[in-house]
Amino acid sequence: MKQEWKTPLRIGAVLFGLYLAVHYWEKLSALAALAAGAGFPLVLGAVIAYAVNLLMSTYEGWYFPKSQSPAVLKSRRPVCLLLAYASLIALVALIVGMILPELVQSISLLLQELAPLLQKLSVKINENQEQLASLSGLFAADGTVNWQELAVKAVNFLLAGLGGVMGSLVSLASATVSTAFTAIVSIIFSIYLLMGKEALSRQCALVLKTYLQPGWYSRLLYFLETLHNCFRRFLIGQCTEAVILGLLCMAGMLLFRFPYASMVGALIGFTALIPVAGAYIGAGVGAFMIFTVSPIKALLFLLFISVLQQLEGNLIYPKVVGSSIGLPGIWVLAAVTIGGGVLGIGGMLLAVPLAATFYQILRDDVARRNTSND
Repeated sequence: MKQEWKTPLRIGAVLFGLYLAVHYWEKLSALAALAAGAGFPLVLGAVIAYAVNLLMSTYEGWYFPKSQSPAVLKSRRPVCLLLAYASLIALVALIVGMILPELVQSISLLLQELAPLLQKLSVKINENQEQLASLSGLFAADGTVNWQELAVKAVNFLLAGLGGVMGSLVSLASATVSTAFTAIVSIIFSIYLLMGKEALSRQCALVLKTYLQPGWYSRLLYFLETLHNCFRRFLIGQCTEAVILGLLCMAGMLLFRFPYASMVGALIGFTALIPVAGAYIGAGVGAFMIFTVSPIKALLFLLFISVLQQLEGNLIYPKVVGSSIGLPGIWVLAAVTIGGGVLGIGGMLLAVPLAATFYQILRDDVARRNTSND
């Protein structure tokens, strides 16, 4: 008798939940947005931990792998974790060290080119100073400065701009503090996850076994393992593709005698970690820097990077990344196109490994069904 009441109760609970979701949609969406904003540092920390774990696991395989000494076993995780973070920081510092000085030099050259123009503009203003002064009322009829009028205009100008400047400074300070807080919390949370990943994995497995049926648990475990393997291979393939694109860009710039070849090549290789469209971001900065030297070469560079990007996006990227994750090139291109159209850059990063995961699951299921039918 109890079993007969379970189904109507479940249906009623689902319908009541749908009614609440529709009726209070605005409040629920606002509450969800607030919760997502509050939990963003933790989500970012989990993402950082997943990426750092790939490098940390590699170091752990190199850190006295055959030793069973208690000191080695106890120090393996902290040492390898520190080495992983130090390697990433050193890589970022190396790239910034290659890019920032050249960028500052390019801006200095641009300012040097603008200096003569500003000087000519200043001379032009001085030639028309009397006319401008009479219009503004800052000079009296005898040519002396009207200090009272000048003070009034200065005070009005300061009062008008003070509010906007203070608002901008407060917004900038708030954004800086918020970004720093998010980064610190994310890194700390990632360290906690990496230091206790085995215990956390056992706890999650115990909870899933407790509340899921054996069949559902095995399916979920298979899906998560496939997803992890696809994401790991995707990150490795993406880094490999970024290195290839950066080297090709640097070689082409040296061949065509473009300035800042090594710096722009490193920049484009770094931004190429964003699938397909990332190189265009680096190309914009590179074109600006080359423009300070020669506008014609900047246009030729944009033409060169467009051809290289088409070659990379349609040939190199599908082959390198697709082969690393076991996904045919045509589906890699389709996943990047759809993911970028739906979620932008984040969609590009997620679409390829997700597509590879479903492709692998579908292929295994088709193979299993064909084998059972035979």
